[in-house]
Amino acid sequence: MEKIVIYDTETTNSTIWGSIIEVGAVVVDKNLKEIGKLNIRGRMPEGEVPSAKALLVNSTSIDLLTKGNYSHYDFLGAVENFFSKAAPSLFMGWSNLNFDRRMFHFNFFKNNRYPYITHSSPNSEHDGLHIARAAQTLNPETLKTGLTDAGNESLALELLSEKQGFDTSAAHTAYVDAHNALKILRIIKSKHKENWETFLRTSTKAGVETLLKKDGIYSIFENVKGKNMTYLVCTMHPEHYSHLSPKKSNDKFVFDLRRDPEPLLNMSVNELRTNLKKFSPKVIRVLKINKAPIIVDKQYALKQKPYSDLDLETIQKRAKLIRSSENFCQNIQTIYREIEEDKEQTKTQEDLLPEETLYEKFIPNKDTALFKTWHSSSWEDKLRMLDKFQDKRCSWFGQKIIYQEAPQVLPPDLYKNIKSEIARRILSKNKEKWQTIGMAYNEIDILRDQADGRDDEEELKKLDEINEFIMSIEKKYEIA
Repeated sequence: MEKIVIYDTETTNSTIWGSIIEVGAVVVDKNLKEIGKLNIRGRMPEGEVPSAKALLVNSTSIDLLTKGNYSHYDFLGAVENFFSKAAPSLFMGWSNLNFDRRMFHFNFFKNNRYPYITHSSPNSEHDGLHIARAAQTLNPETLKTGLTDAGNESLALELLSEKQGFDTSAAHTAYVDAHNALKILRIIKSKHKENWETFLRTSTKAGVETLLKKDGIYSIFENVKGKNMTYLVCTMHPEHYSHLSPKKSNDKFVFDLRRDPEPLLNMSVNELRTNLKKFSPKVIRVLKINKAPIIVDKQYALKQKPYSDLDLETIQKRAKLIRSSENFCQNIQTIYREIEEDKEQTKTQEDLLPEETLYEKFIPNKDTALFKTWHSSSWEDKLRMLDKFQDKRCSWFGQKIIYQEAPQVLPPDLYKNIKSEIARRILSKNKEKWQTIGMAYNEIDILRDQADGRDDEEELKKLDEINEFIMSIEKKYEIA
C-alpha cells in the first residue's frame, strides 16, 4: 500500500448511539512521510443527549458542540469526501478496530452513507495498537512505556506519547492523537525494519487467509487481561477451521501447540467440550481475520517458554495431527456453533430499533447506489426521493436528517412524529441502551461528587454548563 491514513475520532458517547464530533487524520506515504491532513469538527446532531464524561475527556465545550461551522450531516460528508479522495489507502488508528471503526460504521449508516469506507476495497485497515503490542513483545526496548493500575505495561496512546517526550497538552483532540500515533509508528518502523511489512500484511481478510494457508505454524500475539502474550499455534483442518455461524464468519480456529492434541482427537463432542474447559490458557484460539491479527514466523514463539521446552520435531508432529484430524476439527466447529446458538437463544426478544440493526442485514446495493444522488439533491428533492429507498431504515434515517438540517421542508405531521419519537426515547425513565436525560443527570451528579473531592473548580464549572445544556434539551422535548 502506497498510502496510509492515520486517523482518530472524538465522540459524544462511547456507544453506537453516540456521534462522532471530531476527526483528525494524517495521510502519509509508505515511508511515513506526511503528504496530507484533515482536522475537522462538527456539531452534535439534534435530538441526542451527550455523555458529560465524554465531553470532559475530549475538552468539548457546549459552544463547540452546538455552534461549530459544520452540522453533523455536513461534517460526515466532508470526512467521507476526504476518505474517498485518499483511496486506495491503509487506514490505521490506535485501538481503532475496537472503537473508531465501529463508530464510523454506525454514524455513516445513520446518515445514509456507505458504512465500511475505511476497509472496503481498494482500502484496507490495521491498528497501531496491535503493531505496538507485537513490537514490544518482540523487543521490549522498542518504546518507553508506563504501567497500568494493575501493574501491566501500558500501551495507551496518551501515556505512550508522554513517555516518548511528545507534547500531550492537547491529548484527546483527534488531530493531535493521530499525529502522536504517527510519531510512535515511526519509532516502531525504525526499530523493526525487518518486521514492518510483516506487521502490515494482515490488513485485509484475504491477506490473513492467504497467510494461514502457507506454513501452518505461526507466532501470534494477544492481549490477555492487560498482558501481551505470545502463542505458537497451527491452523486446523483446511476444510474445518472456520466458525460456522454467519455472524462469526471472520473467526478462524487455531490450536495452541503447547498442548499435546493426541488425547483430544478421538473424544466425542461432549467429552471434548468438558476437557477444553480445563485448559488455561485456552487450547483453541480464535483469529479474527477482519481485526488485523499480528502473525509472524514461528521462531519468535519457539524462543519462549513453554514452547522453548519442546523440540521442533514434536511441534511439527502436533501440527500435522491437528491439520489431518477432520473429525476433531468438525467437533470444534460443533462446540463453537452450539455456544453461539445458545447465546442467540438467550438474547432478549425485544425489537431492535433501526439504528442498531446495521449488522443484522445488509443495505441493498440499489440503496447504496442511490446515496450519492440523494446527498447531492435539494432538501425538497431529498424528501421526495425517500420512497425510492428499498430499505425502510434508509427512509427513516433520511427523515431524521431532514428534521435535523431542514425541518421546514417536512410536512407538519411528519415533523411532529419525529420529534415525538425523539422525545419518547430521551425522556424515557427506563435504563435504555442510549443516553437519556435522566441518565445524563445521574452521570453529572457522580462527576460533580468526584470533582468536589478534588476541589476541581474548572471541572465543576464545565459540568454546570453541560447540566444547563441537558436542561435545555429536556425543556425542548418535554412539550413534544
